[in-house]
Amino acid sequence: MSGNSPKSPRIRELSWGHMAVEGVGTGKDYKLWPGGGREWAWAETGTHHVPGIQPADAEELIANGSQTVVLSRGMLLRLRTCPETREYLEARGVAVYVAETQAAAKLYNDLAASGEAVGGLFHSTC
Repeated sequence: MSGNSPKSPRIRELSWGHMAVEGVGTGKDYKLWPGGGREWAWAETGTHHVPGIQPADAEELIANGSQTVVLSRGMLLRLRTCPETREYLEARGVAVYVAETQAAAKLYNDLAASGEAVGGLFHSTC
């Protein structure tokens, strides 16, 4: 990532049902990408815990320059990821990581701190 590229915002706080993201705000679930992010409203794409994260949920991350994506599974690992979502990202040359939300946030912050163009989908409850 060049010095002029936007940095991925840091997750400053994470607890059950609450996230605080540097420069983005506070809320429950978030979509983050280099240079910004927003609250993640599952209803926009019809996402549910099963079958899980949809390719449409990840489109905005790619459109905003994410070259690596971290997908959270929720605090209790209830949120799944559709196989098509992983295929969608990998077909675009995007590295994909899937982890429990606390671990996902740590990985995301570490990648962002290293200058990686990282994006993520974070679910802060179950």
